[in-house]
Amino acid sequence: MSDVEKYIEKRTAKDKVFALGFEEGYAEFKIGVLLRQAREESGLTQEEVARRLKTKKSAISRIENHADDVRLSTLRKYAQAIGANLQIRLASG
Repeated sequence: MSDVEKYIEKRTAKDKVFALGFEEGYAEFKIGVLLRQAREESGLTQEEVARRLKTKKSAISRIENHADDVRLSTLRKYAQAIGANLQIRLASG
């Protein structure tokens, strides 16, 4: 376990506000990472995805880097553009 992971583990155990904020922030960050990874695995650039969605590269970058406020309809279109299926799963905490 890295020093950062140890710090996060210790801090989340002691500070409930930090723990809640960290989990929410991590979930938002993770969505963007998953989108970027799926795009890269499909062999597409942000520019290519933007063309398929009839938008700008900056919009694709914003989706991948700030995925905390992306509409479900946008995620569906993004998935279609990269040749993927969008699946949503709820898991108990």
